Order: sequence, then structure tokens, then C-alpha cells
Amino acid sequence: MAATGPAGAIWVHGESAPDGSLARISTEVATLARTLGEEAGCEVVGIVVGADPSAAAAELATYVPRVLAISEPATADHAAGTIVGQRLAALIDRDKPAYLFAGAGPEGRDVAGVVSALTGLGILVNATAVRWDDGPVVEMSVFGGKLNTTSRFAGEAGIVTVRPNVVSAEPASATGTVEPTDAPGELRLPQVEIVDRVEAATTAAPIEEARIIVSGGRGVGGPEGFKLVEEIAEALGGAVGATRAAVDAGWIPYAQQIGQTGKIVKPALYLALGISGAIQHKVGMQTAETIVAVNRDPDAPIADFADLVVIGDLFEVGPALLAALRARAG
Repeated sequence: MAATGPAGAIWVHGESAPDGSLARISTEVATLARTLGEEAGCEVVGIVVGADPSAAAAELATYVPRVLAISEPATADHAAGTIVGQRLAALIDRDKPAYLFAGAGPEGRDVAGVVSALTGLGILVNATAVRWDDGPVVEMSVFGGKLNTTSRFAGEAGIVTVRPNVVSAEPASATGTVEPTDAPGELRLPQVEIVDRVEAATTAAPIEEARIIVSGGRGVGGPEGFKLVEEIAEALGGAVGATRAAVDAGWIPYAQQIGQTGKIVKPALYLALGISGAIQHKVGMQTAETIVAVNRDPDAPIADFADLVVIGDLFEVGPALLAALRARAG
């Protein structure tokens, strides 16, 4: 079935997770795009490209009115970014939407770069907020979070990548339609073969999805200090996070790093233990609903933006907190 769409449409790149479901970041981007489409009065279309796009496309249709599903077998055993980018670029050349929105994750960044190179569209990256004013007006955090900029496209088309956890995903009131379609042309760019998939051995929810995060910084002192962080996280039913300093020191894996060069999180509660609150870390957790910090230094930067600051020794406050949590749990 050939896809047709009115000029000025907003497209959403629907990213498939390894199990074929829709990636969480795409639910957030779709929610944002739908809101902008309602304000602008233009069509919003989701695009899913994958070896079997059916599951992700069906889920995306709960967020946007219309989804185009493109079956592309090459994504089964090759990195998806370059392949999906080529298929999207071909569809954009054919159907002429105004804007493409994608998540600012590894795949979304790859897709945006390929589409830009093949179509000549400009990109506004790592959006922390987007509003509509005769086109998308994009807020971005730059220079390690020290400055916020507001930008828009000089023309009437472009690509926007959106940071994780800056929008709360909300399904639409009605489920949209899914339409199988084909993308014209051939895949001409080099493909990266997937030779192995390694999944972290953990039963915990991904840190980006955790409602409670307990993080440790340089102040925990070392791997032994992180045992206390982990015990408090377990008592609260939360996930463990860390600053870049703790990760660089080898105290905890990179997968748990939060900040400018790590994960962007938005939990209901963020408990910061021994974290000074440098701007590079703040970028990754400042949207938490409640921030509680434990630090010996009353002048630490985190005191300026935390909701509650406990001034004291982590190794006195932490065990006392843990004992209280365990007593409360019975």
C-alpha cells in the first residue's frame, strides 16, 4: 500500500526494542508529537521499520492516529540505525512531511544523522522541551547544562531528537490505524553486522524506568560504600545509580551512570548519597519529582536544587535510614 500524507505532517520514528516491542523513548516522543500536531492542526504519523514491525507498530498506534509499518529483514541481523535511516529518507523524499521527531538515544541519533545526510534536512538535537509557534520551537541544554537555548528551523522542515524522560508518555484517547507500506529504493550504505547480543544479568527495571533511584558519588568512598547504596535501594524497591566519578573509578558499571554522558532519569524519588551535584550530573536527574541529598558539605551545589538536604556523614545517616526502612517493613 502506498503511503500518502498531506504536506506539513509530523512524523515520529518508532524505535523497536530488542524483543520487538516499542521502545519506551518512542512512546514519549509520540506523545510530544501528538500534542504538537493537535496545536498545529496537522497530521501526525508514526513510522516503524523492522524485520517484524507489527508489535511496535500496534503499540505506536495507541499514541498517534496513523502508523506506517515497513518490513525490512536486514534489521534482524544488522544495526538498525543506518538501515532505518535510509528507508525513512526514501519515504520523506516521496511523501514530503514537514518534521521528523526521534528519540535522542543511540538508534535515534543514528537515524537522524542518516536522514539528514540523505535529505539535506537540518537537525535540532537533544530537545528538553518543544512548543509550537508556527513550527517547532526547541529548547536545548548546552555546555554541560550551563546554558539553555531556544532554537527553530530557518525553513519549514527539519528533524528533532528528543531526550529521554522529558515527556511523560500518555496514550491517545482512541487507537489509530496501522498501514503496511513499502519504502522505495535500495539500501546502498554499508551495513554493520550484529555478531553477538549481550544482555545484562539483572532482574531490576532499567534505571530509566525506575520510580525510585538511590545514587552514589565520590563521597561513598569506593566499592564497599556502594554496598550501602545498594542496600538502601533494595529497601526502597528502587534502582542504583551513580555519578561519572564513581563509574570512572571502577566502583560501579557504566550502565548505571546518570548525567550528561550517562542516562537521563525522571524518578518520583531521587536519593543522592555523597554527590556534590556538579552540573554534568544535574543534567541527568534534575527532572526528578523529589530530590533528597545526603552530604557533609552544606555548600555543595546539590543543596541549591534538592528538595531536602541532610547535612551529615553518609556512613552515619545511611545506616540509620536503612535501619528505619527495615523496621518499617517489619
